[in-house]
Amino acid sequence: MEYYGLELDAVVSLHEYGMKIVRVVVESPSPEESVDSDLLAEVSRAVSPLVDEADPIETEYYLEVSTPGAERELTELRHWVKQVGRSVRIKLRDGSLVMGEVMCADDEGAHILVDGTRTRIEYAQMKKARARVEFGSEE
Repeated sequence: MEYYGLELDAVVSLHEYGMKIVRVVVESPSPEESVDSDLLAEVSRAVSPLVDEADPIETEYYLEVSTPGAERELTELRHWVKQVGRSVRIKLRDGSLVMGEVMCADDEGAHILVDGTRTRIEYAQMKKARARVEFGSEE
């Protein structure tokens, strides 16, 4: 992936709609840069023969190369670090919802700016966290 200026985020094997899918998820190392469909197609053409040669799956499958998406789930420290300065939506294990801006993150949790107040939330308190994309301008 380095050749394409991308990072490998995940390789997942799953079944969807009765089809076996091998999903290769890539992303830009910089949160400010996006990955366009032409680059994804180029990566797909490069990865396909490598997967065919390795033949990790005995049955027929569909190869999908994609990005994690704008509102990706934050499951690893590196996801949180890329989200610093950006919006996040966190569902806590107690059922409450927190929305704010990620200020910093470490191995145990993240500091979130919520309504002007810095709040520390441990990962163990989180049920699910997603990046948020806000559209429109603030006036």
